[in-house]
Amino acid sequence: MEKKRSFKARYWLIFSVALTCLAAGFAIGLFTFACSTGKSQATVAYAQDTGTSGLSGLQNSFRQAANKIMPAVVKIDVVDKVTETVPTIRNQNPFDFFLNPFNRQQDNEDQGGEEQEYERPGLGSGVIVRKDGKKVYVLTNEHVVSEADEITVTLHDQREFPAKTVGTDVRKDLALIVFETDEQVAVAELGNSDDVYVGDWVLAVGNPMGLESTVTAGIISALGRIGGPNVNNISDFIQTDAAINPGNSGGALVNIYGQVIGINSWIASNTGVNAGYGFAIPINNAKKAIGDFITLGKVEYGWLGVSIADPTNEFMDAMKIRGKTGAFVFNVYRDSPAGKGGILPGDYIVKLSDTTIKNTNHLTNMIGDLAADKSYEFVLVRQGKEMKLNIKLEKRKAENEITKGNRNLWPGFSPFPLTDDVRKELKIADTVKGIVIGDVETGTSAQVAGLRQYDVITKVNQKTVNNLMDFYAALNESKENEIMLKFTREGVESIVGLVR
Repeated sequence: MEKKRSFKARYWLIFSVALTCLAAGFAIGLFTFACSTGKSQATVAYAQDTGTSGLSGLQNSFRQAANKIMPAVVKIDVVDKVTETVPTIRNQNPFDFFLNPFNRQQDNEDQGGEEQEYERPGLGSGVIVRKDGKKVYVLTNEHVVSEADEITVTLHDQREFPAKTVGTDVRKDLALIVFETDEQVAVAELGNSDDVYVGDWVLAVGNPMGLESTVTAGIISALGRIGGPNVNNISDFIQTDAAINPGNSGGALVNIYGQVIGINSWIASNTGVNAGYGFAIPINNAKKAIGDFITLGKVEYGWLGVSIADPTNEFMDAMKIRGKTGAFVFNVYRDSPAGKGGILPGDYIVKLSDTTIKNTNHLTNMIGDLAADKSYEFVLVRQGKEMKLNIKLEKRKAENEITKGNRNLWPGFSPFPLTDDVRKELKIADTVKGIVIGDVETGTSAQVAGLRQYDVITKVNQKTVNNLMDFYAALNESKENEIMLKFTREGVESIVGLVR
């Protein structure tokens, strides 16, 4: 009997333990379900483990990206030899300064001066983008090396090499320099800057304040930023909050895979040091430039021959293009590919070779990177209707040559709708109908004829102009060499003729 009781006791003990485990498992299941449905604010232990694992993964990505890119980012030391005239100061009575300081200053100015040469050092960064035999090519900013008489490249492992400039380009603020070595060097992997998004993690690598191989982390804050210190720059910059400071110029902005997606260029700051607004040139804007520098010594751009801008909402409503993205054509060079190919003032370019145009900067960059002497399909909106034109691009001329050709810029000014706000600002009566001139281009027939900003055009070749659509319809349908414009200025009507 004792054995039986012992067996039963053991049986009930096992059964009780099993029942307790089952109940505990059921309770845990309910707890987990409650967490997943948001019915409990408790934190599950394994969620903390997952978070730690995620942070470790991100940290490892940063480590790998830094280790991959740092050997390919170099320090660039430059020396500019500057000549200045230093005033010659003759020997004087030491009390002259106190007795007659004004005459002393005049005497010194009369002595003239002598030219003295001194060296002005500079510092920047660069990215090794290609190695052909002994030649190692480094991509950097134009403003880093543009005036350099001497260039020294220092690698991540402290090897130093003298370098020379291959080519520079102000419009993109890019330059390529080269040094030679038989030794092994790291070459950066170039990524795809069209495949990045706001919020992506990035690393900025360079030599800020001379601190070599500095890596900072942040995110992409914005894309497609325009502007910068150089008014002629055509890049659509990547904005980042990764710390960029003087000395970072020309360095790399990379993704978490260590691929270069941008070349650090400038910062927006009131103090001259990082304020969280750094800007990099998208690497896709530089890929063609690298090849052009090596083969031509300069960047070769395609040229369309138009003056374009992003229209305001009021402008888009007036031209019936609201809801479409593109670039509005204000002026056309008559002897340009656009002029020869049929593009007219008032056209709104919405596509180029099946690529939808986002804005003016997008179209400018696309055309610049296209090969000259080839035809491309342009889709545009004219008088509310879409049409297609095949236009053969040409090589872009030098900026001064284009400016000299302003006499061929038609019509030579930018018209805008006569809105209620404009009427109020310029004190134009409600009875006056037409369009208002915004800007008149220098050297054009419009300027020669005497047209000015804020003139209100009321007629084109005797046709009444009530709005922008009327203006462009009348302007473009005329085949005459001279166009007659009736306009008002401060309440006084006048007529001028524009020669095509």
